[in-house]
Amino acid sequence: MTSDLFNLATVDGWSLFGRAWVPDGEVRGVVCLVHGLGEHGGRYERLAARLLERDFAVLTFDQRGFGRSPGARGCIDRYEDLLDDIGRLLKEKEKRFAQRRCFLYGHSMGGALVLNYVLRRQPRLAGVVATAPWLELVREPGFAVTALAAVMNVVRPGLTIANGIEPGLLCRDREVVANYTGDPLVHDRISARLFTACREAGRWALDRAGEFPRPLLLMHGGADRITSARASQAFAARAGAHCTFRLWPGWYHELHNEPDNGEFFTFLARWLEERIAGGP
Repeated sequence: MTSDLFNLATVDGWSLFGRAWVPDGEVRGVVCLVHGLGEHGGRYERLAARLLERDFAVLTFDQRGFGRSPGARGCIDRYEDLLDDIGRLLKEKEKRFAQRRCFLYGHSMGGALVLNYVLRRQPRLAGVVATAPWLELVREPGFAVTALAAVMNVVRPGLTIANGIEPGLLCRDREVVANYTGDPLVHDRISARLFTACREAGRWALDRAGEFPRPLLLMHGGADRITSARASQAFAARAGAHCTFRLWPGWYHELHNEPDNGEFFTFLARWLEERIAGGP
């Protein structure tokens, strides 16, 4: 395995922090990964290592306002900027592995981003993976909070509050939780604009799930208390034949970090390999 860092030049002139994990042998396919709220791409090294065992390269980046990338923590100007950044990640894949089939993978906020990206931009991909996407929250904020966020989105969009994620709800692996809480690159900030944009984008994607144009593997933990498994089930039902849905009973939010997750990685790798064997 080799790993290297790169700068992802965005459409609007930002330089985002990127990582690439590449197997030593022939690359069978490439997974472009988009992380979730408050975290960064480096938290996916264990997932990348499992994919490398199957000869998949993994490219990821820290989104603007997260991890080692610049920007006010948890803030955005436009949701479209986040989608543009995903497009730049796919261009990086083409630069490095133009002849290899590409998969777009997103978790939580990143899961909703990849669903929105594919619905809106219609990229050519071998497939899409979304785990625990933020389509809806398990506990949606009340009317007063959402109304205040809508007002602040207009008058003070950069105002941030704590995102409310309880680290103990991420997964059942205590070591992972301890590493998360001690990670200096993790933060708990979310701006009025980012919250409002993500909430609206989740609903937009749910309404258009029947238009999803690419093979999709959608997975959710049955005991996830952060993002809604029911919303993922609804998306899968509307997406129809394009979508393979897997609910993992008793599992928490970060499926890739759950204890004894060998079956998860086997299921994921088999789905990716089947998409490669199936051709364009």
